[in-house]
Amino acid sequence: MKIRKIGMGPAIALAFLVSACNVAKTPPTVEEKARELHKRMLTVDTHCDTAFSLLRTDWKIGDRHDPSARGVGKIDLPRMREGGLDAEFFAAFVGQGPVTPEAYAKAKDSALRAVEAVRKMTEEYSPVIGLAVDPQGARRLKKEGKLTAFIGLENGYPIGRDLALIRLFYEKGVRYITLCHSSDNDICDSSTDRSDPADRGLSAFGREVVAECNRRGMIIDISHASEKSISDILAVTKAPIIASHSSARAVCDNPRNLTDDQLRALAKNGGVVQICFLSAYVKTPPVIPEREKAMKELEAKYGNIRQIKDEAVRTKAMAERQAVNEKFPQVRANVHDLVDHIDHVRKVVGVDYVGIGTDFDGGGGVVGCDDVSGMIHVTEELLRRGYTDREIEKIWGGNFFRVFQKVIDLAEK
Repeated sequence: MKIRKIGMGPAIALAFLVSACNVAKTPPTVEEKARELHKRMLTVDTHCDTAFSLLRTDWKIGDRHDPSARGVGKIDLPRMREGGLDAEFFAAFVGQGPVTPEAYAKAKDSALRAVEAVRKMTEEYSPVIGLAVDPQGARRLKKEGKLTAFIGLENGYPIGRDLALIRLFYEKGVRYITLCHSSDNDICDSSTDRSDPADRGLSAFGREVVAECNRRGMIIDISHASEKSISDILAVTKAPIIASHSSARAVCDNPRNLTDDQLRALAKNGGVVQICFLSAYVKTPPVIPEREKAMKELEAKYGNIRQIKDEAVRTKAMAERQAVNEKFPQVRANVHDLVDHIDHVRKVVGVDYVGIGTDFDGGGGVVGCDDVSGMIHVTEELLRRGYTDREIEKIWGGNFFRVFQKVIDLAEK
């Protein structure tokens, strides 16, 4: 009887196949998880001051700039892609000045130039980025593979005493107004201006501004506002509000940050606090006497650098400040410190009331996320701390877009 030999080739192949199926796939890294998540969700940063740079002739937002080079800024379109950021609110900032008709007119023109610079940017780079005025616009642009530009107005000063200008800015594409900046104005008092020791809060005209914003569908931003101003605004607004770039005062005791009671009041209003990346608002820095002395001398010489109107003088002042920073470097907060603020807000009021507002090009930037290309690292840290995909999606845009849509819906009623 002949014994039939069975070829070993197929058997060996089958054994290898079974073995391969039993080998576990290499788990994705935290960065890979983060990048996959960013592909699926719509991410937004609700405050940057890059509109200043758009007015320059020697700088193009469509070019990638080396983050380590001086004077290149924190945001450009290629680095937005690298960091996984889909949408950016470009703030048309105007520093507080005299409350005169002539000064109001200049402030309005300055703000409109910045607004127009953002609009022009979206036209020049239309294959890459588009202008949106509502959440649907940003979602559409995301599906088309494009970035999104939104526009905000930082400081209500350009409105002057003319409520009709709220409509003008709205028609130009502006979708939030930060009611004040570092000084008190005709709308409300600032958290950092105690030249008048009394906190007078929201003025009678400010109440009209709030009502008109509610009617128009303009988001009200309370970053920079004083404690009484915030309380007054929450008492009269019919729509939820935002703090476009503020952090938690319990984590870092700075007047620009929100107390736990303010966080609770904001959550009750249905609003959202967007955590600011400015290091001094993230972690209290140690005092360096030589640095303090040099900075006070600069302030005495120039005043508030951001409010200098003469571009040449402002450039000189900023260079001198940079020299002080290099000679007496401040200990800076890092991404871990930043996410501590998100943790705190989640603990106090829940994850539905917190988001991201970097203040890039306005002082924002922490170690590990010093420009927009590093924003993916925030998501990595959230993943390490056990935040779910859904929670991260809320933080990166879901919460803010809920508020944005509610403001629109209430205005339409």
